[in-house]
Amino acid sequence: MDRTWKPKTAGIMTIISGCYGIGIGSFLATLGPSFSTAYPFLEPYLGDIGGIPFDISGIGLLIGALGAAGITLGVIALIGGIFALKRRLWGLSLAGAIVSLPLIPVGTVLGILSIIFLVKGKKEFA
Repeated sequence: MDRTWKPKTAGIMTIISGCYGIGIGSFLATLGPSFSTAYPFLEPYLGDIGGIPFDISGIGLLIGALGAAGITLGVIALIGGIFALKRRLWGLSLAGAIVSLPLIPVGTVLGILSIIFLVKGKKEFA
């Protein structure tokens, strides 16, 4: 079996996407509680927008949840990239590339390319 550059390149791109997802997710997970803590201090300045009360009390929980999702997707992408480099478990490698797609903007571009390279290099996997 001839070993080409496709699975290795896909693995590297998926690992980069996974690291990006873990980094951004960690930042958001850390930032989320800050909004919940700062809300009582910001409330007098927010006021009404067009007569509609502006309430950001739940935004910290939302940002924290997005951070946890980013970390989870990043870890799955990282594991998939490692298996793509080893040319083992094609399905897991493909899943890692697919879950990197929501990690905008880096994961989307690299995820699409990784999927293409993994599909073209499927025969190289054991």
